[in-house]
Amino acid sequence: MAKPIHVKSGEFETRVLQAQGPVVVDFWAEWCGPCRLMAPVIDQLAEEYDGRIQFIEVDVDENPDVAMTYGVEGIPTLILFHHGEVVDRIVGYLPKPMLTQQLEATLPLAA
Repeated sequence: MAKPIHVKSGEFETRVLQAQGPVVVDFWAEWCGPCRLMAPVIDQLAEEYDGRIQFIEVDVDENPDVAMTYGVEGIPTLILFHHGEVVDRIVGYLPKPMLTQQLEATLPLAA
């Protein structure tokens, strides 16, 4: 069962920037209500896209440097990377159907 991988600053380059396929990074915080609403959606998407997209979680309180590097000002923020480059950004909570639609629209860019 695929689950998002919790990554700290020191692992970000290896896990995200050097990854072979597309990576969705979920910037979140424990105290963030919309982040908690989005967590089960991210878990479901990680399962559904297993083998196609890798899902990574970055806690902005534990890793403010990574959040600042990528201009994360509001959470939740999802950033889709491919070959180390940002190809899409989603800020705020989205229900699963809308999030799936956004990922499907972006995936061709990451092919």
